Amino acid sequence: MSGSKILIVEDDRSVFRLLQSYLEREGYSVVNAETVASMRRLIESTPVSLVLLDVGLPDEDGWSALKWLRARSDIPIIMLTGKSEMTDKVVGLELGADDYLAKPFELRELLARIRTIQRRTEKAAAAQAAAPAANGEADGKIAFAGWVLDPASHLVKSEAGETLHLTQAEFRILTLLARNPGVVVPRDDLMSAAAGRDWDPFDRSVDVHISNLRKKLDLDPNLPSLIRTVRGAGYMFVPKRD
Repeated sequence: MSGSKILIVEDDRSVFRLLQSYLEREGYSVVNAETVASMRRLIESTPVSLVLLDVGLPDEDGWSALKWLRARSDIPIIMLTGKSEMTDKVVGLELGADDYLAKPFELRELLARIRTIQRRTEKAAAAQAAAPAANGEADGKIAFAGWVLDPASHLVKSEAGETLHLTQAEFRILTLLARNPGVVVPRDDLMSAAAGRDWDPFDRSVDVHISNLRKKLDLDPNLPSLIRTVRGAGYMFVPKRD
């Protein structure tokens, strides 16, 4: 994980220098963009493994930067917000952020979030590289309701072969649910799958991820959702809806 290049989109030079100094001591390479425009230029010319994206930027806000990134890439993104309100967190997750931290935050916590995301990314890449070139359903793929989930390639595709864009957290939640059809999966298990860390009991992030999955997977509004809410218990994946 050390040696990875991290793009920090932050216009406050003192904050950037603090993050740069800490992350470089941990073995990371760091580049900086102070505006959304410069972020776009860097992304198009420089390979990076993760983005730390501040919400408050001088030319555009971080939400538009997040939407631009998500339309082009599955690169992991951690939002750095100046507020702790749930609204900011929900907006970031709905737009495809992998995680968020409210300022001020502990540098050790940021490092832990980065390492958690990178471990999952590297594990998925290793599984994809080791997977057989063609093995049909025998290689662990899960087919349901017009979709095919492939844990090895970390992709969900339609029967026509079109790739469905999911964030890392969404993919992990869907994989856990799809591997346990008809079984109630507790919210705590889904939270752990989403980020691999402890969550506040009142954190509703997993509900945002579920809502996003429903919007992407439930193509026919006249049919029940593939993901059912079981009040007071968690969520259940029901692939057969007839």
